[in-house]
Amino acid sequence: MADPRETGLGLDPKYDAAGLITAVVTDMATGELLMVAHMNADALTATRETGEAHFWSRSRDRLWRKGETSGNVLRVRDMRVDCDQDALWLLVEPTGPACHTGARSCFYRRIKGDGLAPVA
Repeated sequence: MADPRETGLGLDPKYDAAGLITAVVTDMATGELLMVAHMNADALTATRETGEAHFWSRSRDRLWRKGETSGNVLRVRDMRVDCDQDALWLLVEPTGPACHTGARSCFYRRIKGDGLAPVA
């Protein structure tokens, strides 16, 4: 029998033991990977209600809206869920850098040999 989570049209996120689901964020216009974060049920609800990305901060142990201090908000234009609903893909319109370091993307370095090198 087919799993309704995988074949149906009902939203039924499969949160992990900590109550989190991985969220991959890309720039809708360029396709660039901006960041990977985690959402709990409250973050997903807030994102859906406001159209702005909210996440669960594991380091702060609280809900946060991306850009609440920096002003670099991620406006969600489309949200997709993977086949077994344990990962989300947010296609966004960023208003500034996505990374807390000020880099456009959190993926600004590549692994090179035994170290790291900047992505040009």
